[in-house]
Amino acid sequence: MTSSPALVRAESLIRSIPDHPQPGVLFRDITPLLADREALHATTEALVAPFLGSFDVVAGIEARGFILAGAAAIAAGSGFVPIRKAGKLPIPAAAVDYTLEYGTATVEMHDDLPAGSRILLIDDVLATGGTLAAGRRIVEQLGYVVAGISVLFEIEALRGRDRVGDVHTVFRS
Repeated sequence: MTSSPALVRAESLIRSIPDHPQPGVLFRDITPLLADREALHATTEALVAPFLGSFDVVAGIEARGFILAGAAAIAAGSGFVPIRKAGKLPIPAAAVDYTLEYGTATVEMHDDLPAGSRILLIDDVLATGGTLAAGRRIVEQLGYVVAGISVLFEIEALRGRDRVGDVHTVFRS
């Protein structure tokens, strides 16, 4: 992706924190980016730009994906649907188990959308691809269409794209 000055500045706000949440993991902290109005605006626009007009709803994966997807939904004039960790939804319609770089987890989603709804799936980081692959599976399992997948930051060395397929990413390392 071509980086505007606003995106170059936004990327500089992402911190790398070694050994979090466990030894050997390099955590990408987007909190400073989220706190900066201009950076959040620029990255939100960059997340949705390639998909404008091709989706009905934005889905965000818990937890930081919620923040980005909510902002993206507002920017695009669409709705938002959460993909939550197990046990957080009052009436989950579907659940998918997956592995990630430091453990295993389950995501759940409601089925409140019309059949065939086109969903833009957004998360903060593409690492090994487990979370986004689970997000894709649960969206499709519920009869919706994945219109696209967009992430703020891709850690290319972990090869998550091999597991997820085509992904739009704003920043890479």
